This record gives sequence, structure tokens and C-alpha cells, in this order.
Amino acid sequence: MAALATMYNRFAAKARTENLRGPRGGAALRSFANEDIYFFVKRIDNTKVVREENPQARGTCWKLIGSVVSAVVLLIFVLLPSAYGLLAGYQIQTLRQDGDRLETEQASLELAEAKLLSPARMEELARLQQFIDPPAQKVVYLENAQAGTVAMNKK
Repeated sequence: MAALATMYNRFAAKARTENLRGPRGGAALRSFANEDIYFFVKRIDNTKVVREENPQARGTCWKLIGSVVSAVVLLIFVLLPSAYGLLAGYQIQTLRQDGDRLETEQASLELAEAKLLSPARMEELARLQQFIDPPAQKVVYLENAQAGTVAMNKK
């Protein structure tokens, strides 16, 4: 191929230098590299060509799929403990907030109970419902009960 290009250069060198002279007969310009090469583009129609099946390609694809799946499973096992710790942290924080809320609710309920069971309120309720103190002869005092004895009704 190189020999053909050399032969072409010998025959076309004179014509090329004559074409490079300007209209006023000035000096010749240097030619561009590979300006004398002509590339012919031929359209190729491959619509009727059928690709031959490669039996090794199927095995290669399954090996690739298996390796990707195993890599994903390994990645999940590596990241699972940290994700579980993160979720446990959220759950612990939620439980702490619920505990604080329940403590404040318990404190408010104890305050309400103390207000309802105060002696002043009991006296007021007794006055409103017209409760009276029982006479002394109707009050029964229980004897000192020893361990294991049961209080009984007296006649």
C-alpha cells in the first residue's frame, strides 16, 4: 500500500504544485497532511444478517447475574447491623419521649387526685349531701387482730 502511495505522489506532485500557485503567480503553499487521500464510504446493509448464537455467552451472563446477586446480599449483610442500630436509636428516642409524657400525665393525675381527696373537699361534699357523723354507740372498734385471724361481725 505504501508503494502505491509513493507512485501516486510522483505523478501528482507536479500537478499539485501548479494548482497551489496563486492567481497572481505567487509562491507555492505547503500542502496539508494527507490531503491527497480520498476515503470512499460504502453503505452496508446488514438487515438480513443473523447473529450466530454463542453458547458461552449464556453461561457468562448467568455467572455475572449470580456474582451481582451475591455481592448485593453481602452488602446487605454488611450494612444491616448499622441500619438496625439506627432504627433502634429512633425507637429508643420515641420511648423516652413517651415516658416523659406519661410521667407528666401521672403527675397531673396525682395532683387532681390530691385535690379531690383533700379533707376540705370531703367536708364540703359531706355538707352538700347532708352526711352526719354516726353516734358513738354505733361505732365498732375491732380488737387487735393477731396474724392469721380474720375480722368477724359482732352481734
